[in-house]
Amino acid sequence: MWGGQTHFITLEVELQPSAQRLHDRILAELQKQGNPLRWAIVAVDSERNIACIEAVITTPTEFLIPGAVVRTV
Repeated sequence: MWGGQTHFITLEVELQPSAQRLHDRILAELQKQGNPLRWAIVAVDSERNIACIEAVITTPTEFLIPGAVVRTV
């Protein structure tokens, strides 16, 4: 991605009955924030039934050109 901003984020996702469903849920939640570059499950809280995720995402950036707004993706 050219021109985007990179962010480090953390989030919590409810544990799912299968690894595939957990993977899909994590990606869906990350994509709400931006384009995930990498992510990892860094902790699991079995009492609260959640996985703690750390991720690096990119988000689009807007910059001005006289007479136009250009948004990079």
